[in-house]
Amino acid sequence: MNVEIYDFLLNKEITYLNHGSFGACPRPVFEKYQEWQRKLEEQPVKFLTEDLYRGLRESRIALADLVGCDQEEIIFFQNPTTAVTNIIYNLKLNEDDEILMTDHEYGALVRAWSEWSKKNKVKIIQKKVPIPLVSEDEFVEAFLRGVSKKTKVIFISQITSATGLIFPLKKILQFAKDQNIITIVDGAHVPGHIELDIHSLGCDFYTGAVHKWLCGPKGTSFLFVKKEYQSSMKPVIYSWGKDGDDPEESEFLQDFQWQGTRDMSAFLSIPFTIEYYKNNIQPTQKKCLELNLYAYEQFKKTFNTAPLSSGSKWLGQMVAHPLPKNINIDTKIILLNKYKIEVPIFKWNNQSFIRTSIQIYNDKNDIDYLMSVLRTIN
Repeated sequence: MNVEIYDFLLNKEITYLNHGSFGACPRPVFEKYQEWQRKLEEQPVKFLTEDLYRGLRESRIALADLVGCDQEEIIFFQNPTTAVTNIIYNLKLNEDDEILMTDHEYGALVRAWSEWSKKNKVKIIQKKVPIPLVSEDEFVEAFLRGVSKKTKVIFISQITSATGLIFPLKKILQFAKDQNIITIVDGAHVPGHIELDIHSLGCDFYTGAVHKWLCGPKGTSFLFVKKEYQSSMKPVIYSWGKDGDDPEESEFLQDFQWQGTRDMSAFLSIPFTIEYYKNNIQPTQKKCLELNLYAYEQFKKTFNTAPLSSGSKWLGQMVAHPLPKNINIDTKIILLNKYKIEVPIFKWNNQSFIRTSIQIYNDKNDIDYLMSVLRTIN
């Protein structure tokens, strides 16, 4: 693992194949984050009433340029789960209305939707996606068969968390627009992973993380809200809003940017994070894509189980693979404690999976080491 070459802060004794869960922060980005924290402590009043808002605007401008939207359409959240929860509690749906999603959605958000739906007597429909994924048209047609006259919202990932698959969304989002169905895209794994242009994509809401593939400080995520929905979006936590210090003219921004005293240094680090990503990570990402396809092939050889997709067009820098039924239930613990390999093993749809996430600090030796160990303990 080439942690030293790329100046990441990861423990050099661990073969780290789980970038996707929480990301990893390079030293220069972490130091910029700490620099903002020091500025905050030098003059807290001036910082939190004046400097903060200039910094947030600069962060919105830099991020909007990267993800393809206007800076006035972005608000910051600690994570996509919090962002989507704010959308959920602003929806005005009627009893028996339906929210359509796939069976690949992030578990925490499925739970958030489910708890809200019970209180409001709204139905959650999780459409099963045919596996393995081979044809885009087959995927789109299968998902849209879940749409009914009661479907009011489509919630769908662009890159799935557990299964690591890239879903082609444009046809689904266009169909939804034609049918006046609200679209919410979970893009937690997208920024810094695959190309993103939110306006071109055509959704109503989009959430993404900066702390994952862009390698920003932990707790940096954003929510895109189409301008026509901003007046109906109200924060779960109210604070000063237009009566506070925020100089922005938009009440939408004022309501969400200040929600009481908190350290927002991570958000202010976003312009530097993006610059670092463009200069140091993006130029070598092709290697990561190639290495991920190598892992995809090695999993098939190691376990002789069928993959979730036909390969390259469905995969970025993550691949999840089904494990044999007789897998040692302690495999994850053994990998970490005995062999110092950090990789997630989990249950999805009543089957065990392993998922690798490849970042620029990984190399072929990491994959070969993982496979050799897996052959030994299973």
